[in-house]
Amino acid sequence: MFIKSMKQLCIATLMLNLLITCGCICKERNTTTQAHNRKPNIIYIMADDLGYGELGCYGQKLIETPNIDKLRANGMKFTQHYSGSAVCAPSRCVLMTGKHSGHAHIRGNDEWRERGEVWSFSAMNRDPNLEGQRPMPADTITIASLLKAAGYTTACVGKWGLGAPNTEGVPNRQGFDLFFGYNCQRQAHTYFPCHLWRNEERVMLRNKEVEPHTKIPVGADPLDESSYADFTLTDYAPDLMSAEISRFVDANKDKPFFLYWASPIPHMPLQAPKRWIDYYVKKFGDEEPYLGKMGYFPCRYPHATYAAMVSYLDENVGRLIQQLKDVDIYEDTLVIFTSDNGYSYNGGTDSPWFKSGGAFNPERGWGKGSLQEGGIRVPLIATWPGKIKPGTESTHLSAFWDALPTICEVAQVTPPADIDGISYLPTLLQRNQQREHDYLYWEFPAAGALQTVRINNWKAIRRNIAKGNMRIELYDLNNDIREEHDLAEQHPEVVARVAEIMRTARTTPTLERFQIKALGD
Repeated sequence: MFIKSMKQLCIATLMLNLLITCGCICKERNTTTQAHNRKPNIIYIMADDLGYGELGCYGQKLIETPNIDKLRANGMKFTQHYSGSAVCAPSRCVLMTGKHSGHAHIRGNDEWRERGEVWSFSAMNRDPNLEGQRPMPADTITIASLLKAAGYTTACVGKWGLGAPNTEGVPNRQGFDLFFGYNCQRQAHTYFPCHLWRNEERVMLRNKEVEPHTKIPVGADPLDESSYADFTLTDYAPDLMSAEISRFVDANKDKPFFLYWASPIPHMPLQAPKRWIDYYVKKFGDEEPYLGKMGYFPCRYPHATYAAMVSYLDENVGRLIQQLKDVDIYEDTLVIFTSDNGYSYNGGTDSPWFKSGGAFNPERGWGKGSLQEGGIRVPLIATWPGKIKPGTESTHLSAFWDALPTICEVAQVTPPADIDGISYLPTLLQRNQQREHDYLYWEFPAAGALQTVRINNWKAIRRNIAKGNMRIELYDLNNDIREEHDLAEQHPEVVARVAEIMRTARTTPTLERFQIKALGD
């Protein structure tokens, strides 16, 4: 009887354990199913001044970017995607609002100089009201505010540039639950700042104050790495940003989130982790130092350090993707990678050496700060497992003002009616109902004032408007990607159409600084 009772007890115990196990499995499956049926996470990664040709998957031969190249292999690569503008702040405003630079509130960089010593780190460290750029208005509708209203947790990590501290333009007043990084573009002219911002409070760092344009000490040996000690300090801002991103993902893995990673890399100055610099010094060999003649800080190994910055960013992109996999939300996440404008030309960069513009003209005046292809055509890579087919490529003509309606469609949010963007989600999902732009339009009040229009294969540009020039140049990008052969005289009908677009595709800027008087502003 005892043996029989023990057998019955064992069988009962086994059955109970089996039921508990099955229940746990079912619960786990239900939890997983529920997670995969929720609204997708959206991560928008934007590099700073990364040229069209500076990724391996876009033809780069010297700089190694295996993780971003893997994103491309697992997703879609765009070959005709454009930034919002030729420099930082207006490009970011276009991205956030879905309005091109003929309608955006911020149309150029504006350091708000009337406040005082805005270029002095010492003055800004004493008075935060000297930091930052002129703000977007309080009633601006941004990607973040739309997604936050739809139940997304929103974060901006990196560089902001759209509203100084204590103004309505700070990220937390523009729809972001969390902000960590540089409020001010000028503060981002060092990767070892005295402070960053978490939301609307300063986070003090263990770095001494080193003013912009500081040179190596007088009499120091420019070939001795120790001469550059002031430019490699303790707290490297991109390390802190990467850690903040990791904490945000971990804290919000169970609910939909929007992460805008506005990386300051590879914008100048040339500062990178030593292990990566050493790697490229070994790869490239010795080189002449950069002593600061083109702005920013000196650097012992400029080629190696620039490559190190890009590879460091790539490494951190890889870490983020691995974390998404580790917490089992990779399949629920759309990841978009791009750059805010084209390649830089100063601070010790060497765009011709790296072929930073790819097939575009790599010289100064043809990249950042211009509306040439090298200044505004940028990489765009998107991955979304099970949604975007791996290894695909698109020639769809798109720009930063398309990000807002695209992200809204992904999140099932209705975008504002007054935007200029068109969702490119149908292209990402390879559907047939993709709407196309009649044209793309840019204006840029700096560099003598510029206007540019893209229509199909045609690229039109008007330069030096501030000096009274109203002549339109015309280039056939199918046959002249470097924009060297002006065909305006051969195609007057295209020029006439462009002239009408340049007249009607814009409104007078609210801010006088961005007005172009020759256009009637």
